[in-house]
Amino acid sequence: MAKFFIERPVFAIVLSIIITLAGLIAAFNLPIARYPQITPPQINVNATYQGANAEVVEQTVAQVVEQQVNGVEGMVSMQSTSSDSGTYALNVKFELGKDADTASVQTQNRVSQINAALPDSVTASGVTTQKATSDMSYVFSLWSPKGTYDSTFLKNYGSIYIVEDIKRVKGVGSVSEFGADFAMRIWLQPDKMARLKLTPADVYNAIQAQNIQAPAGTIGKMPAPPSQEFQYAAQVKGRLTEQTEFENIIIRAQSDGSFIRLKDVAKVELGARDYNFSTTTEGQNAVAFAIMLTSDANALETINGVREVIEKASRQFPADMEYKTLVDNTKFVQESMDEVVKTLVEALLLVLLVVFIFLQNWRATLITMLAIPVSLVGTFGAFLALGFSINTLTLFAMVLAIGLVVDDAIVVIEAVEYHMRYSGLKPREATEKAMSEVSGPVIAIAFVLAAVFIPVAFLGGMVGVLYKQFALTVAVSMGLSAIVALSL
Repeated sequence: MAKFFIERPVFAIVLSIIITLAGLIAAFNLPIARYPQITPPQINVNATYQGANAEVVEQTVAQVVEQQVNGVEGMVSMQSTSSDSGTYALNVKFELGKDADTASVQTQNRVSQINAALPDSVTASGVTTQKATSDMSYVFSLWSPKGTYDSTFLKNYGSIYIVEDIKRVKGVGSVSEFGADFAMRIWLQPDKMARLKLTPADVYNAIQAQNIQAPAGTIGKMPAPPSQEFQYAAQVKGRLTEQTEFENIIIRAQSDGSFIRLKDVAKVELGARDYNFSTTTEGQNAVAFAIMLTSDANALETINGVREVIEKASRQFPADMEYKTLVDNTKFVQESMDEVVKTLVEALLLVLLVVFIFLQNWRATLITMLAIPVSLVGTFGAFLALGFSINTLTLFAMVLAIGLVVDDAIVVIEAVEYHMRYSGLKPREATEKAMSEVSGPVIAIAFVLAAVFIPVAFLGGMVGVLYKQFALTVAVSMGLSAIVALSL
């Protein structure tokens, strides 16, 4: 192989260029994350049964859903929680390596078959199935430093003017909002209802019947008499929007012609949909938003896009409203990448110094300097083929590999320089003689290191994923180092 490249130097140069370009292209397309994907995919199923306690939710919702979901393809286990606030949450874990999108679709197909068996209130509020993403890459809060706005206002402002734009940023998987929407709260007064012999169901049915969006049809639509010249689309009052409109909902008509209205048996006010969240920033009212990324997202690029959206929206914030970053995991990734670059520069300078001092030849020094980045950058191309991401673990392996990939090129260059200086051979002859001597050791070193690292990649489970990414990163970089050293 050595003689092949000696006789074709242009081919050797082109090969190194191709390796470098492949690595650069892959690096710009690889997902960037803090950690590799080591947790098995999880799917969450959520439902709400307003007014029910934990026992009722367990009997009417949990049993129905879990009986249907149990046994979905690739499922490992599931865990559910029913609360006295009427909420139900089911977490389904799948085998490691299972595609999360496929698992979500399969779970949703199972859940959609049981809508008829669930209470009407549950189906009306919706049963949601979504991929679980526990890694919050970025969390920020909207807050009012002087306490001008309450949490409900802040949450709704963020949902309308910020969250919708954030969801359109490439790489954003979902946005969790730790707050409640505005809602018309109906606070029933049991003593008045008992005196008038009313039940909560009477109130609920009255609201459902009178708070609707009804189609009114069209006046003058064909067929119509020849004298009909105009056609009108009828518009009628739809859903109720004001507090007074809800207060005047008729619950029951009395025999004397009077009406029992909602305001007679309940207190009506505009408030929050629920009060499960309480968020403060520096002691003032606030609401938090957490951004979760897709599995193939470039964390740095995505979070930068999120920051731009928030910063743009902040220019139009009303007075006494600000945003504050609470969690930013990309800082850790950025620091790791900066350290890798710093270590690479230090290694290059060290190699430059050592090689030039001992060999006193700038050409030999240049070839050694070129071999290091070619081997490291080319490793990113293997990441794309192996399904790896750029994360702290693979970057740590790259730092370790920097110290290893230096050796192969130095061994070859020193051997060539030795024969040129002490054997009096011309460059081509010295190269041929040196390569015949060191090709075997260089290849042997690469195979020995591969034999050390590659078997570790076959370990299973979550720990196996960590070992696999670390071991193969080192093994690939060493393999490329040997190829570059023997060709370039």
